[in-house]
Amino acid sequence: MQWEVVIGLETHVQLSTHTKIFSAADNGFGGEPNSHACAIDMALPGALPVLNREAVIRAAQFGLAIGAKVAERSVFDRKNYFYPDLPKGYQISQFELPIVLGGKISCLVTPKKKDPYVKVVDLTRAHLEEDAGKSNHGIRPGQTGVDLNRAGTPLIEIVTEPVMRSSDEAVAYARALHALVVWLGITEGNMQNGNFRCDANVSVRPKGEEKLGTRCEIKNLNSFRFLQAAIDYEVERQIELIEDGGTVVQQTRLYDPDKNETRPMRSKEDSMDYRYFPDPDLLPCVLSAEEIAGLKANLPELPQQMFERLQKEDGLSEYDAGILTSSRGVAQYYDSLAHQVKDKKAAANWVMGEVSAALNQTEGLTIENAPVSPDTLAAIMGRVSDGTINLKGAKKVFTAIWEGEQPDVDALISKLGLKQISDTGAIEAMVDEVLAKNAAMVEQYRSGKEKAFNALVGQVMKAARGKASPALVNELLHKKLG
Repeated sequence: MQWEVVIGLETHVQLSTHTKIFSAADNGFGGEPNSHACAIDMALPGALPVLNREAVIRAAQFGLAIGAKVAERSVFDRKNYFYPDLPKGYQISQFELPIVLGGKISCLVTPKKKDPYVKVVDLTRAHLEEDAGKSNHGIRPGQTGVDLNRAGTPLIEIVTEPVMRSSDEAVAYARALHALVVWLGITEGNMQNGNFRCDANVSVRPKGEEKLGTRCEIKNLNSFRFLQAAIDYEVERQIELIEDGGTVVQQTRLYDPDKNETRPMRSKEDSMDYRYFPDPDLLPCVLSAEEIAGLKANLPELPQQMFERLQKEDGLSEYDAGILTSSRGVAQYYDSLAHQVKDKKAAANWVMGEVSAALNQTEGLTIENAPVSPDTLAAIMGRVSDGTINLKGAKKVFTAIWEGEQPDVDALISKLGLKQISDTGAIEAMVDEVLAKNAAMVEQYRSGKEKAFNALVGQVMKAARGKASPALVNELLHKKLG
């Protein structure tokens, strides 16, 4: 039997506000346990929540960026459940009236064995809620510590429709979503710190069947690699279970990366189990139509918009445009460079090649503080365009500046002795000498062996110690060889 995989994702994005969603406690990561927790976070009697407007604005910005409906009126609810790191006994969330409804995110899926394709993922909703605290096991033998630093951290939970059909699609969507929320500046997006966590709802059904299978939710996947591996394992587990005559039980599962397996955590709850009801301590969240329009007008150019612009206006391929819009920092670096040079493809190659490689090899650097600025790189490319240096020399200048030399391109060209020979007569003399010494190679070329021509070019470049213009060498050789 052929099986169809059905996947929906719920993604928790921690918002990078200065304070928590319902208190004035610091929203920074780390610190001694419970050093960022106030009376509200600890649920002390009489402590009442006050909504952080900054979190509301960031959620609305996300909704506008995905073409969703941003609610002028949304309501906070109590989601009731017991856990040691949830001192109130309930989580403040949104249920019936969330701040964001609908929306779409496009992503480029790149399967290993198939051609890349664009997938449009429909979103159900995105709602505001508070994060829970954290249980630290094993600090003392037989004891668990509760750290409430994370309690009250503002989250948006972003829920998709069950429209993804493979782990490749799920990872492509998660990457696109991560790039977008970081691009918008609403989160730091550090997955190791828990800023971006995915829960994957996975089920299988016979191909052609409309009814959904029984789903299992895999919780707290904080890397794209874990997301893919967990889904692949869970799909295989469910298919094997059904084909052996068993039944999939609806449950919440955890992924163990060391064993590459999912294992049961608890039975999966439905919304009725949480006994949602409006929080009586919080007024409805209200955004005026004018506020929403103002936020929309001030959105930056979005990744999808830039992706399309780079193909249409700069003539870049879908692949190149996708790489350059994978992060806002890379996009801004390329844009600044491309505005100063004519050859947009060459600009893209420099950013995806030398700049990217240098960043990967230099710990602690980001493209925003790269030693070679877009202005400096534009100057280097300009010296290639006007024939002052060749591409090999340009890369030497780039490396020298990256490693600490002053970004004076012309001074470095002189210091490193990279200036190309511009005297046509001198190069012509070298060409004549090479042709005279390599008569056999000349005959091979004239008899139709094109490789011989490249060998002759190499001989001239060797004689010129790499300082001759390859274009001029080619031109003179073609002229003399007829």
